[in-house]
Amino acid sequence: MPNPFNQPVIEEFRANHGKVGGMFEGARLILLTTIGARTGNPHTTPLGYLPDGDGTILVIASAGGSPQHPDWYRNVLANPRVTVESGVFTYEADAVVLDGDERDRAFARAVESDPGWAEYQAKTDRTIPVVALREVPVAGPPHINAGSMGEAIKVVHDAFRRELALIKQELIASNGKATLGAQLRVNCLTFCQGLHNHHTGEDTMLFPFLADRHPELAPVLTRLGEEHERIAALVEDLRQVLTATENADPGAVRADVERLMAELEAHLDYEEQQLIPALDAAPATG
Repeated sequence: MPNPFNQPVIEEFRANHGKVGGMFEGARLILLTTIGARTGNPHTTPLGYLPDGDGTILVIASAGGSPQHPDWYRNVLANPRVTVESGVFTYEADAVVLDGDERDRAFARAVESDPGWAEYQAKTDRTIPVVALREVPVAGPPHINAGSMGEAIKVVHDAFRRELALIKQELIASNGKATLGAQLRVNCLTFCQGLHNHHTGEDTMLFPFLADRHPELAPVLTRLGEEHERIAALVEDLRQVLTATENADPGAVRADVERLMAELEAHLDYEEQQLIPALDAAPATG
């Protein structure tokens, strides 16, 4: 039976492409669907997550510090193939329970990002598990939760907007610290890689598709390509600050993020204004 607490969150999440209010407002959230260890039935649970790069995210089986593991964790032990909904994408993933030093490092990053995880661990005698959800590669384009190509662009763009705004908030919160936190560094690098992948896909697939079907968009596509190059330079500047030293200054990173935000927001707005009408005239992404 649907969990009476989770079900409204699930419905709001799906209706708003991952954006929810209430206690989860502003959080990184996914829907995780597991196969019941006893029943074999699918069960969907909203969970906070931590970016981990390379198509991997981390979820923590805290159960609020309960003495027992949450049901979803027992399910992945029995059936590690799961379905992840990010609000934009739906994909299959393999759930891998981290152990030893790898688990401890990941949990320490989580605590550094949000001390609430340490409070949960202090409430229970069990070692709270950390689970890596590793996306299963598939042939072809990703499954985007949208009814048209135009809507697909908008929901992907909005996800980038939300993530970059969240990173900025995290940088502001860390302003009094001497160095950048490990998880915040991962968040920034994961965003950089995701944006690079998105723009590469547009340059190699979407823009040639539109150029072939809408020759009148040639000046627009040229401008968008040039903007991709400027944004790539800003992303590289940010990446250099993040990787040049373990003691990256949060203030310097924030300045780079703010420059990237300004350029990216103008780019996304222009792209949506110019391309969505043409994209919505094309077949849905499926």
